[in-house]
Amino acid sequence: MSMYGRDPWGGPLEINAADSATDDDRSRNLQDLDRAALSRPLDETQQSWLLGPPEQQKKKKKYVDLGCIIVSRKIFVWTVGSIVVAGLLAGFITLIVKTVPRHHHSKPPPDNYTLALHKALMFFNAQRSGKLPKHNNVSWRGNSCLNDGKSKSAGSFYKDLVGGYYDAGDAIKFNFPASFAMTMLSWSVIEYSAKYEAAGELNHVKDIIKWGSDYFLKTFNSSADTINRMVAQVGTGDTSGGSTTPNDHYCWMRPEDIDYDRPVTECSSCSDLAAEMAAALASASIVFKDNKAYSQKLVHGATTLFKFARDQRGRYSAGGSEAAIFYNSTSYWDEFVWGGAWLYYATGNSSYLQLATHPTMAKHAGAFWGGPDYGVLSWDNKLAGAQVLLSRLRLFLSPGYPYEEILRTFHNQTSIFMCSFLPIFTKFNRTRGGLIELNHGRPQPLQYVVNAAFLATLYTDYLEAADTPGWYCGPTFYSTDVLRDFAKTQIDYILGKNPRKMSYVVGFGNHFPKHVHHRGASIPKNKIKYNCKGGWKWRDTSKPNPNTIVGAMVAGPDRRDGFHDVRTNYNYTEPTLAGNAGLVAALVALSGERNAGIDKNTIFSAVPPMFPTPPPPPAPWKP
Repeated sequence: MSMYGRDPWGGPLEINAADSATDDDRSRNLQDLDRAALSRPLDETQQSWLLGPPEQQKKKKKYVDLGCIIVSRKIFVWTVGSIVVAGLLAGFITLIVKTVPRHHHSKPPPDNYTLALHKALMFFNAQRSGKLPKHNNVSWRGNSCLNDGKSKSAGSFYKDLVGGYYDAGDAIKFNFPASFAMTMLSWSVIEYSAKYEAAGELNHVKDIIKWGSDYFLKTFNSSADTINRMVAQVGTGDTSGGSTTPNDHYCWMRPEDIDYDRPVTECSSCSDLAAEMAAALASASIVFKDNKAYSQKLVHGATTLFKFARDQRGRYSAGGSEAAIFYNSTSYWDEFVWGGAWLYYATGNSSYLQLATHPTMAKHAGAFWGGPDYGVLSWDNKLAGAQVLLSRLRLFLSPGYPYEEILRTFHNQTSIFMCSFLPIFTKFNRTRGGLIELNHGRPQPLQYVVNAAFLATLYTDYLEAADTPGWYCGPTFYSTDVLRDFAKTQIDYILGKNPRKMSYVVGFGNHFPKHVHHRGASIPKNKIKYNCKGGWKWRDTSKPNPNTIVGAMVAGPDRRDGFHDVRTNYNYTEPTLAGNAGLVAALVALSGERNAGIDKNTIFSAVPPMFPTPPPPPAPWKP
């Protein structure tokens, strides 16, 4: 770690005193509260219930001796009669119970979040590339792009690149946002596997993750310990408007009909992409820990990628590459923290934790400066997710020195950006309908909102699992209910509780977008192969899509709650892998019974027992 130099701040970290209260303090306060409640004097009603009527109200009664039992005459006569009546009544009730048919109480109907979850997962089935499994269950999709990576140049390290997922409404496979999408899905499964199980979707979501992981293992030499290049994307898109060369933007055609060559983009200096894909494989290895051979294969791939990310520094979208047009990465330091955290959880190797918690690494990732997008989790910036992920470690394992200082800082920063989600704070504006503008009014807002809703709900569950009823925003203590309500209001908005009464998840509710910007959904499956220009008529028609892409969350409304259901306006109507992954994560977190909570232990399955290293002794005093 000497390569990073000394602590860049030159002084102690600033920690909010309100956040430094220990769990012991909180527990002690709660115990004091309970003792105070029990020590209050009982009122007259409570006294009479516990102690019986006052002595002066007791009347003298005449008694009859029945051997050892002494009872009042009146009570004796009443008791004998009561026994007879009770016996007859009991027999009558038994007769009724045996003759009346029994009705089994059915389970309560699933909540809206569970219903939407079923649909949101279906979107990934519609985005699959390659040879589809028989159970894919999207009638208008079929096998596609089976030659990806086959026409390769001499010396290429990949055999084929068939499979994976199309990114959005086009047919390009962008590995950077796709990796983030799979990491988010894996994270949600690790935390909420019981909720997936209850919804009947656990096997489905694991199948979705494996489809992505299997493809990622094809994009680099996953059997090697050291690599020097990897695949960044398959397919290309010319947005200049003047191209006549067949590509995935110029051509509007079903993926099943693509017959032109799809170029493969490689990179040899792409730390952000490699570290994000390492996070995807590492998190998936925890999901599949019961399949030891596959899990180990994923871990090996993740460690190889992370080493490559650190050895050959650079942004995958640098130098004016096509990636910069569609998914420009602004930094790779956040991926280092994020990927390091996931690799620590996957392997238990403390060197990854040392890297993820190194102060200089955190500084480069922007953990302390709080810019306009601070606390906003996205396919480009994973810092907020990494801080929540590492706060989990502090809450449940308390590793102590030498990690405590930076983990406390991450925990503090997490509390701060959770505060920024609340309406009382004004860092982010809200539309009149109540949608938080995490991207400050820019287009395609929903992908950021769903990620925030997931983090807020997850952090709430972390606090409750740690027996902590809330958190501080400055001097004010807020209940976890406030944070959960934020997540609910945002997801409810997306599901239809908005000024337009429109669900932005296709197929959910009665009113949802019908002109989704999506090639496969907009062209009928009618045994006619439309060429590049031939599909333009389907792109430009005002008629609804012939195929419903169930579960797709579109880009979303504008800052005035307006929405134009127009196929050619992708800023409103295009769905993405990354957006839907955040939606799925938020939906499963909010679904089902609240007391189900998180799985505290699965993520730590590879982490060895924590024995905190004592801090070094102070330097000897010199007069």
